[in-house]
Amino acid sequence: MKKITLLILLFTAHSVMAQDKFFTSTGTINFEASVPFFEDVKAVNRQVTIIVEPKTSTFICTVFIKDFRFKLDLMQEHFNENYMESHRYPKAVFKGKIQKFDLKNIDEIEKEYQIKGKLSMKGKSREILVNALIKKVGDGIQIISDFPILISDYNIEIPNRIAAKIAKTVNTELTGVIKSDDPVYLTLK
Repeated sequence: MKKITLLILLFTAHSVMAQDKFFTSTGTINFEASVPFFEDVKAVNRQVTIIVEPKTSTFICTVFIKDFRFKLDLMQEHFNENYMESHRYPKAVFKGKIQKFDLKNIDEIEKEYQIKGKLSMKGKSREILVNALIKKVGDGIQIISDFPILISDYNIEIPNRIAAKIAKTVNTELTGVIKSDDPVYLTLK
């Protein structure tokens, strides 16, 4: 009987903790490092994990580098092997706090927030501040964030022979709808 009671308590505690988070594993990151008159340098990753913990305003985004898809296979190969070294640095993580975030204030009207945190990529970490548009949609919360990434901040080395064909700043857009299984959160007012 004690074992059954303990299992029920552990399951209940785990369920309560899990309900304190909104998440998705199908967020999207688009990036572009194109320059005029040269081949488009664009990629998309549709397997991005986004977690928001409303009580602490914590925002976490994790992306596996090898999951970015390019129009050209050769461009994808160079991106993974030469520039991002995805075999050595398989993921990028952004962890921060959403400034002035309160779940009670999220509704169908898009509001702008700032997220202050640390972006870790290719063995380097930098404090950054990004803007995010957040609103309630259906049974979740939509997050859209645009932020530039300076490639020199993360030791991404571009050979001189092609440096003029790739932007020094990568324009990045994150989008995702995060959801919770908790019916209380799903009926945001």
